[in-house]
Amino acid sequence: MSALDYLKDKRILAMILIIVALGVLDVVYGIHFGIEFVGGTEIPITLQHPVNVTEMSSLISTLQQRVSTFGLKQVTVEGIGDTNVYVTIPTVSANEVNQTIGIIDSQGVFQAVVNGREALNGTGILKGSIGQVPAEVSNGTVDWQVDFFITQTAANRFSKVVFGQGNQPEYLFLDRPTDALVLINQSQLTNTSVTVQTGILAAKRALAFGSSTMPVVTVSPSPSSVSLAENTILQYGTKYRTVIVSSNLNSSLYSFLTDNNYTVVKESAKNMTPQFAQITINETIIESWPAVGLLASPILSPSITNGTTGDSYEISGSAPQGLSVPAKEAYANLQSKTISSILNGGALPVSILVGTPTTVQPTLGSEFLYISGLAGVIAIALVSIFITIRYRRIFLVAPILIITLAELFIIISIIGLVGTIDLAAVAGMIAVVGTGVDAQIIITDETLEHKTSDSAAKTLLGNAFYIVWIDAALLIVTMLPLFFSTSLVTVVGFSESTIIGALLGVLVTRPAYSAIVSRHYSK
Repeated sequence: MSALDYLKDKRILAMILIIVALGVLDVVYGIHFGIEFVGGTEIPITLQHPVNVTEMSSLISTLQQRVSTFGLKQVTVEGIGDTNVYVTIPTVSANEVNQTIGIIDSQGVFQAVVNGREALNGTGILKGSIGQVPAEVSNGTVDWQVDFFITQTAANRFSKVVFGQGNQPEYLFLDRPTDALVLINQSQLTNTSVTVQTGILAAKRALAFGSSTMPVVTVSPSPSSVSLAENTILQYGTKYRTVIVSSNLNSSLYSFLTDNNYTVVKESAKNMTPQFAQITINETIIESWPAVGLLASPILSPSITNGTTGDSYEISGSAPQGLSVPAKEAYANLQSKTISSILNGGALPVSILVGTPTTVQPTLGSEFLYISGLAGVIAIALVSIFITIRYRRIFLVAPILIITLAELFIIISIIGLVGTIDLAAVAGMIAVVGTGVDAQIIITDETLEHKTSDSAAKTLLGNAFYIVWIDAALLIVTMLPLFFSTSLVTVVGFSESTIIGALLGVLVTRPAYSAIVSRHYSK
């Protein structure tokens, strides 16, 4: 029988097409290996105060979901004692490490403020409903957007707060500072179309929030202005002990703050400079202000401020002007990706301090990969010898080994493309290969040991597949608790590769093996 005769069977052809398609995807996108094989970066985190077991579990789960949602394929979050956490991510660029630190460092508290009142916060957002919208380019402007749904309770509260506030701004904050004061250079509150006074009014309006309003103190280079700023800060008393300043703040002012034991939060000049938007001829608002966590300031449509309620909302904004269109698109996509990751993870139960990241070497994984490869070669040799002795048919060695290798390739490709191949995943692959050979032997026994009529042969082969299906179902059911485990994240890869291997076996590779053996030994 020629090779073309085997290709006439759709089961064999389907397996070949799947292998070819995955091979192309492997070449185009590459296979992602885990920290154990390619190394990684470890980010130490110190908690503001000790936490109990429940709080630590919540913190680990939140960080795990945040960084995983951000797009990193493998993330390890491990709590040490009651005040330290280590986040380990695969080897990535320095820029991606910095972006990841930004994701981790965020407290994750979302607030929507309208006319100085909270209209919505993160607790009202339905987890799992947060979606990142691709950047939209229009006439050189690039917009970003994050959609989400809220609970009915949150929707009712929102409708009450925004009632009658049509065409007014809704200030959307992420990690808005509390008990903080903003000390800003006057030059950062003005531009060609905005005067200093207009900028100050817009800043005060954006930071108004009941008893938690953040005062704004402006300063110019003149000595009298510096002296006035110092006196103004002292007049606020002990309530505001945190001062947000620009990195280019007057040196004498910075010394004044440190000498008086203020907590100084330095922001880059770019983050400290608000982006203005003119909503009417006589009204200017601050559209975004990174230094204080202001993401965007969309204008409320009159249609949602008349007392009606809705469950679908969005956070949107525009990339800064002055950048190229590709740079704006990159900014917009990163902004929406970052915000959706933080919102998906939720707020952290305790404040954290992120330390300096260090490099993790892949020595253990390299050794394990070498041992696994050696064990695989030995296993193939032993299986070949066993098959030859058991069936006394050299032909069977090739299809069993080919199907086993094909199954292994498909599992590696799928996991490596959509996830990460870590040590747990490799262990799962080894387990699946063992069950795969076992299933092929069952099929072989039913095909060769019962040489009866064609109808009887089909019945016996059906019985073999019944056993194979039951074995696969039991294996999948056994692995499901591990797959959905949040406390045993290190074994998720094992269950993932085992489940994928079991499904592929009964749907693709076992039928293909049956087709090969049946065609070769058919009467």
